[in-house]
Amino acid sequence: MHHDTELPEAIRRLTDAVRGKQPERTADMFERCLANTWKTTLKQKDDGTTFVITGDIPAMWLRDSAAQVRPFLVLAEDPEVRDMIQGVVRRQFDYILRDPYANAFNDSPSGAGHQKDVTDMSPWVWERKYEIDSLCYPIQLSYLLWKNAGSSDHLDENFRTGVHQIIALWKREQRHEFDSTYTFERFNCPESDTLVRNGKGSETGYTGMTWSGFRPSDDACMYGYLVPSNMFAVVVLRYVKEIAQEVFRDQELAEEAEKLAVQIDKGIREYGILVDEECGPIYAYEVDGLGAANLMDDANVPSLLSLPYLGYTTADDPVYMNTRKFILSERNPYYYQGKSASGIGSPHTPNQYIWHIALAMQGMTSQDDIEKQFLLNVLLATDGGTGLMHEGFDADNPEEFTRPWFSWANMMFCELVLMCSGITVQR
Repeated sequence: MHHDTELPEAIRRLTDAVRGKQPERTADMFERCLANTWKTTLKQKDDGTTFVITGDIPAMWLRDSAAQVRPFLVLAEDPEVRDMIQGVVRRQFDYILRDPYANAFNDSPSGAGHQKDVTDMSPWVWERKYEIDSLCYPIQLSYLLWKNAGSSDHLDENFRTGVHQIIALWKREQRHEFDSTYTFERFNCPESDTLVRNGKGSETGYTGMTWSGFRPSDDACMYGYLVPSNMFAVVVLRYVKEIAQEVFRDQELAEEAEKLAVQIDKGIREYGILVDEECGPIYAYEVDGLGAANLMDDANVPSLLSLPYLGYTTADDPVYMNTRKFILSERNPYYYQGKSASGIGSPHTPNQYIWHIALAMQGMTSQDDIEKQFLLNVLLATDGGTGLMHEGFDADNPEEFTRPWFSWANMMFCELVLMCSGITVQR
């Protein structure tokens, strides 16, 4: 899209504003990360849509692409930036209409990606791992674009049809065991890349929550109800209700979205909160509706850490505070402490690897300005000398890291810098 060296004027103004509020090192990294996403991952297409690569993989993830452009929402009144974000939303909904179960797509029906997977594949689809958050993020981005740009051009018939499909899918997956035809199997792979029981996933009982095959890490769920993703679904269903009322004047859609939000939320409250002997009531990461629960957190968003950022609850919600205490401790199997940093990693990356996304999220959800600034400094100090963020890095040696070109992490860093500079996305 922008092969020239010039960044849009609006982006230059934003980096200047950050320069006025942050030390040089922070401002330099901010500018590099922002420019890297703008210049290397966004491709404006002839049809007015924007194709977004995640970085080092030439496919567009519904989740990553929304997260990658989110900091640009603070500039959404600028026509060039607004058109780019509108293009992302339009392409996301084109993809959802092609296959609402897929998480990542090709730029054209090229047949690239994981075509050998045993599921209902298409040449448009790079990967068909069903994740609730793949459907939440495009709704969130559409809503935030409306709020920040003051424009509803992108809330068109495709958006409306897409939302109807998403609601139908989430209702169907409330009873995954009986109503769903979705299965997914991959062979000769780590077990985290495929679903058990001939692709149906581990057994679940009805809770009111909606089922997910995979986590936002693209790793298989241990249990079918991924609590943070269900919480995100509740948030975006309320966005749909507001859009249905204000933009579409569609009371039926508003009521349908609200009804499903209430059912999912009730399921979260009944099945997703457990009493821990040390921390008190905490949110579980995954449950199966049959009595089993997985207590942990993963770096990928939606995470339990990210709940105030997603808008499901507030940072001072006692259950969130208890959960935060649990997940930012050794009791979370993916919380690592090392010489260079302490923070949350993921089973997706090696042991003792902390994620930049999780450090940025810890900063953005902190109620303490000192903690925010501390985490910002940790991010600056763990770039492995590259001037950019990565996926995971070794807690003892940040020069050892995964994914040198990972735009989502770069943009989470930018979002924390904006927040520390008093510049935030309107909600």
